[in-house]
This record gives sequence, C-alpha cells and structure tokens, in this order.
Amino acid sequence: MGECDRTRSHEETVITAIRKTLSAAAVVTVALAGVAACGTAEQLSAGQKLDRAFDKLGQEKSLSFELDLDTDSASLMALDEKMGSEPGEELDPKAAELLSGARMSFTVHSKKALKDSGDKDIVGAAAKVSTPDGDLVEFRQVGDAAYVRTDIEALGKAVGEPMPKASDLPPEAGAFKKLLEGGWVTFDTKELEKAGEDASDEPSPEPSLDAKTQKKLTKAIQDVISREVDFAVADNGDGEEHIVATAPFRTLITELVDEIRPFKKELPPGVELPTAKDLKDAPNTKVAADFTLKNGDLTEVRIDLAKLAESAKVKKLGLVIRLSKGEQPTAPAGATKLDPTELLGAFGGPGMGQDTSFGEEDLGEGGFSDESAFEVDPV
Repeated sequence: MGECDRTRSHEETVITAIRKTLSAAAVVTVALAGVAACGTAEQLSAGQKLDRAFDKLGQEKSLSFELDLDTDSASLMALDEKMGSEPGEELDPKAAELLSGARMSFTVHSKKALKDSGDKDIVGAAAKVSTPDGDLVEFRQVGDAAYVRTDIEALGKAVGEPMPKASDLPPEAGAFKKLLEGGWVTFDTKELEKAGEDASDEPSPEPSLDAKTQKKLTKAIQDVISREVDFAVADNGDGEEHIVATAPFRTLITELVDEIRPFKKELPPGVELPTAKDLKDAPNTKVAADFTLKNGDLTEVRIDLAKLAESAKVKKLGLVIRLSKGEQPTAPAGATKLDPTELLGAFGGPGMGQDTSFGEEDLGEGGFSDESAFEVDPV
C-alpha cells in the first residue's frame, strides 16, 4: 500500500467516525427540535420558553453553531469496544484522538428567515473542522462559488501518518499543489453538479419531505416528547436560564425512531437510523439535555451521554452544541480555480473510471504523465 493509499485509509476512518457521530447527533437534534411542544400543564412554562427560543432562531437570516464532543480518546475507545463494532470498522486510536479534540463549526446565511428558506435562498455557507493543533479543513460557499483549504501538516499529525508534500508534486499539479501548500482552491458548484450528472446515467432525485408529511412527523415526535420527557427550570438570576430535559434513553429513542423510520427514504443522505438490534441493546438509563437560554435566546445545548456506556472506563462523554448569530461568509482572496471534472475524478466521482491517487507508481521522471489534466487559473 502506497503512502497516499495509507493516508486515504486513515482519512476514511476519521470521516466514518465523524459521519457516525453526526448521524447520531442528527437523531438527537430531531428530538431537541420537538422538545418545545411538551403538553403537560406542569411543563408548559419550560415548553413555552423553548418554543420562543427556537422560534427566534428560525427568524434569523444567519446562524452559526459549533459541535463539540466533550470527551477524551480513552472514553471513545472504551465506548467503541463496548458497542462491539464489526471487524474492520473499529475506531482507530488516531481517529479517537482526533474526535476527542475536534470541533466542527457551521454557518448558514439566507436571503430569507431560515424557517422560510429553501435551497435557492441560501447565499452563503461555511464549515470548519478544527483541533488544538489547528484548522484541519475549511469550506466556504459564496453564491455558486465554493472554496476549500486544508492544513496538511495538522491533518497528518491528527491521523498519525505522513501526508503528501507540495514539493512532491510538479508545477503542473496546479490547484492540487496549491491545496497541499495550504492555499485556497475554488470551483463552481453548478459546474460540479452538472459534471456529476453528466458522469451518471441518471441524476438521483434529492430526498425531501413535503409540508404535510413534515407536519405529521413533527406532531408524532412532539407527542413522544410530551409523554417521555421531564423538565426542570433553573434561573441563575443574571439573565441566563437553564432548562433541563430528562428521559430514559432506550424508551425515548425507540419511540422516536419508530416514528421516523417510515420516512427513512425521504431523510437527507448520510442520516442513519439505529437498527432494531441497536435499540434493543441500548441502555435505558436516564439522560439529561441542558438547554441554556440567555435573555431568551438559545445559546447552548449540552447532553451528558456518559451514563449510556454503563462502564467505569467511559468517564467523560458529552455532546455540546453552541449557537450564535452568524456572519455572512466572504470569498477568500487569491484562490486557485479547480476544474470540477478533475475534482470528481480525484475523489472517485461516478463514471470517472480512473485512479487518481498520487502513489509513486503514477509519477514518472518528469512528474505526472498527463500534464494537461492540471490546467488551472488563478481567481
């Protein structure tokens, strides 16, 4: 296995771990979004406050949130061992170290209030994955233009493997060389979408829930929340307020997934629902979600998941979501333009049928054999 193949393998391990974490977070987020509709009289005050806080978020045109795993690598490894991952899917220690110190931030900016926005209304977006050693990857979208950069040295340290160096590539590598140097590269998202459609036999329709189905699903989730979740309210007296929602994990998740499962085909790509076996084996320990409101604004959600492990080895395991008003993303200066067809080919796009890994076997004495494949233009 070449150096770049090993790198790709470790990157896939990290990406898989992040994807699983975000998939679990997606299910939790669905529950949190419906929590405001609790219906019992003694919980009405808490429900109204959360309802108003979520409504204020929906009225914003720009929103930022940061996802942080409040844990350590030892706890993540112990949890993965207890969960009994399939052979070959075990959490790599380097990936555990990366996840334990990683923070993922997201920003979205729309022409309309977010609650009324569709895909065509989004005019800016940004995402970034950071560790204590630096930003690993950053993405921005401004209109139809997307921008990407990565810190290869920090990424190599995070996965514990040497990464390709910009000096290993010839000048003809263009945008890829620029990317390895830590610079910005840019591509047109519409051109990329068209290139993907041209490379596929048939473009797959985007999954979606119509308004009537969304309303029905939301009502079902709200009914589950009202039955299973208990609330407590604490006021710090300085404008900050905490609303703690507590529920038995297996009971709550099982009922929520049972309501969501019929709509699985309409859910966004990458959202994975737990299997019936996963739910049966899940502990029924009570888990708490702490909502922080500052002058009525929802600023943080903190979920303590350590008790779910039912193991002394998992000492620290939490999910923290911090929310704030976002700023409109801006286009970075000096980005190098990348041909979307080459981008698809480099990452195994459909129908490309070519190996674009930068292994030693692909390099001749004079560098890449097809120099024209890397024609780029500065923006």
